[in-house]
Amino acid sequence: MRFNDRTDAGRCLADYLAERAGRIDLVVLALPRGGVPVAYEVASRLGAPLDIFLVRKLGVPGQEELAMGAISEGDVEVLSLDMIRELRIPDALVRQVAVRERLELDRRDRFFREGRGLIPVAGRHVILVDDGLATGSTMEAAVLGLRRLDPAWIVVAVPVGARETCERLRKIADEVVCLQTPEPFQAVGLWYDDFSQTSDVEVRRFLADAHSNR
Repeated sequence: MRFNDRTDAGRCLADYLAERAGRIDLVVLALPRGGVPVAYEVASRLGAPLDIFLVRKLGVPGQEELAMGAISEGDVEVLSLDMIRELRIPDALVRQVAVRERLELDRRDRFFREGRGLIPVAGRHVILVDDGLATGSTMEAAVLGLRRLDPAWIVVAVPVGARETCERLRKIADEVVCLQTPEPFQAVGLWYDDFSQTSDVEVRRFLADAHSNR
């Protein structure tokens, strides 16, 4: 099964999660940027408020698409130590990448939320959405960061993901919803007809629209 685009994937995911519609304690959080169009459809269908949870991948220098870790809101850092050792990446270089990505995370906070704070999540049922799971390092950082805010329940929800990644995340999230775990997986984008990049402006528009409809 392939999805037309992130909107199509979001509607499919929303259908699967439909039994949660109407919960007064429900919050949908998206991992920007690609998770936002997916989460917008989920939040709209379930009648839940939508916000983002900021996470940044720490890309291997020279191979930025390959994650050696991730950081999230709440000052959480998750490192793939085996990969760092295997690739012999110096600690100073890891720290340099982390500082750069922390600055970008702060920039996105200002730009995307336009001064709004994160929706309160303490004691609430949170659905954490992305457009897919490959290594899962960014989602892992998001779950660990979100835990610090004391939600009652964390659901990781994605349209597609690598089977082993979903199994690993089940150890730290309360629930993992993944519509399909194809084998071989290879990459998230292979399971979308249109996997074009979501822009900063689109993210802000989705959030502003969701905020105005609350």
